Amino acid sequence: MLNNSENKVALITGAASGLGFAIAQKLTESGVKLALLDIDNEQLSKVKSLLHGENEVYPADVTAEQEVKSVIEAVQNRFGTIHILINSAGIVGKTNIKSHDAATENIKKVMDVNFMGSFLTSKYCLPLMLEQDYGRILHIASIAGKEGNAGMLAYSASKAAVIAMAKVQGKEYAETGITINALAPAVIKTAMVEQMPNEQVKYMTDKIPKKRCGTLDEFASMAAFIVSDENSFSTGFTFDLSGGRATY
Repeated sequence: MLNNSENKVALITGAASGLGFAIAQKLTESGVKLALLDIDNEQLSKVKSLLHGENEVYPADVTAEQEVKSVIEAVQNRFGTIHILINSAGIVGKTNIKSHDAATENIKKVMDVNFMGSFLTSKYCLPLMLEQDYGRILHIASIAGKEGNAGMLAYSASKAAVIAMAKVQGKEYAETGITINALAPAVIKTAMVEQMPNEQVKYMTDKIPKKRCGTLDEFASMAAFIVSDENSFSTGFTFDLSGGRATY
């Protein structure tokens, strides 16, 4: 777990459910102070009461630059700084559809949430991290961003962009105390996955040598390590959580 975790402040996007909430639960066990961002204000309020430790909620849209900037300023005013940024806000968009039938509007929406949302939060967190010569940024990507899932053009392309961003940012800030990585899970059992067509989920699960979905606890445990003090040398890297599916 984290060293000196009681002194750390983590901003988690998409924190109201799924992967973001699982990470929040894991970090709060170590005493990390949490700033929880999500577009779902009602669910955020419920989450706040479920978590132990010091935390604040910030309803906001990660695709709206001014909202993101304002949230990060509010977190700085509340907690003093931000040590950890975890970008888990994401949407799948329309799936089980061929590329020639994909709606341009859907492609843009998925790219805005999955890629631009992660870019904007890192854009405004990085100056704080540079001032303190310390930071941990984790962009949640996907195995789809490495291999591409048929029927999921928007999602696969957006996550490939997230992986590329982690590689670029990792190199740009490698000589500072900031590490920037991505985590590429295969199918993790979340509410978002349960809403997808059965054929799409079966297509993805069949590709996993372990023949099962990953669990939220497995996901959260790896994420917690990636943003820990112990993980100080890996940067610009995409960690695997694919049940054997990843080939590179």
